[in-house]
Amino acid sequence: MPLALLALTVGAFGIGTTEFVIMGLLPRIAADYGVTIPTAGLLVTGYALGVVIGAPLLTVFGTRVSRKRMLMLLMGLFVLGNLLSALAPTFGLMLTGRVVASLAHGSFFGIGSVVAAELVAPDKKAGAIATMFTGLTVANIVGVPLGTFIGQTVGWRTTFAVVAALGVVGLLGIARLVPATPRPEGARLRGELKAFRNPQVLLAMAMTVLGFGGVFAAITYIAPMMTHVAGYADGSVTWLLVLFGVGMFLGNLLGGRFADRALMPLLYAALGGLALVLALFTVTAHHKVLAAITVLLVGALGFATVPPLQKRVLDQAHGAPTLASAVNIGAFNLGNALAAWLGGTVIAAGFGYTSPNWVGAVLAAAALGLALWSAALERRAPADETAETAGARVPVHH
Repeated sequence: MPLALLALTVGAFGIGTTEFVIMGLLPRIAADYGVTIPTAGLLVTGYALGVVIGAPLLTVFGTRVSRKRMLMLLMGLFVLGNLLSALAPTFGLMLTGRVVASLAHGSFFGIGSVVAAELVAPDKKAGAIATMFTGLTVANIVGVPLGTFIGQTVGWRTTFAVVAALGVVGLLGIARLVPATPRPEGARLRGELKAFRNPQVLLAMAMTVLGFGGVFAAITYIAPMMTHVAGYADGSVTWLLVLFGVGMFLGNLLGGRFADRALMPLLYAALGGLALVLALFTVTAHHKVLAAITVLLVGALGFATVPPLQKRVLDQAHGAPTLASAVNIGAFNLGNALAAWLGGTVIAAGFGYTSPNWVGAVLAAAALGLALWSAALERRAPADETAETAGARVPVHH
């Protein structure tokens, strides 16, 4: 594995920790600030929307500097946001810190995906992207549970201070290991925007929004769901998040292994399975063992879609992948924001802590529908082009 890929993985570990650790700390943060659980869920929604906004804006800025320098600047912004979250005296400032940290997220994974893909042979691109995202999945096995444990024993502010320190480690890793490369020649906003004229790019992004949104509809409220419905103790949430992280890790490996060989079939299986498992979660959440197994499956099926969706965007974007790649990372988080908001809405409406699972099932099923539609359009396009070409050669008889 190229050392530069290792540096990207370290940065991804820090970002993954801060993105997901909020799930296990949500009840404590809500209690400290005197807000409801759905209101505290805005810390998830705000972070996700920050990714959506920051991904295109900072990536456009990144076309003016080298990719290495841009990755370092993004990690610096990430550190600043987490320090603000750790010190915030009010909920509003806490939310601001989350948004500041999130601005770096989309561009980091977007630019990082391009760098990772360029480090390896063409037939190993999805595997390289999956390797970088391994940092995100390992964060859920190690960083998130550890952060949750620290938050429950020492205080959640300490958790965000530790996350800021992880960001510093990621920054140093990038500075040391990622090779210095000049700004890509011909990198212009107009050229990058051309990728969005391709309907397949837009369809892949829509699949991203709905598919991974299904995961977040359930996982955002995992702490109250597991403690109030399944009957777990507060301290058990840490180990449930470990299970979710293990599932993400396994799903990421699966996605990276098969996306280069059977991309669309993998998406059909992962999205269809995710919709089914989330629907069943409304029942299994009432049983401790079944709930734990379901959490593992949600992580595995959800993250099995990440490498293929990211690779599909890179493939369809052709010669201008950087902005499209970053915007697709924003699409993951747009889905997160939408799902977290919808999940909070159905809880606030009195449907109970398992109701976000139904939201997630519907979103995942919609993503599967888009995947089938995208494949149908792709199969039809070559036939249409062949017919047009043949028609142009048919002699006209007067």
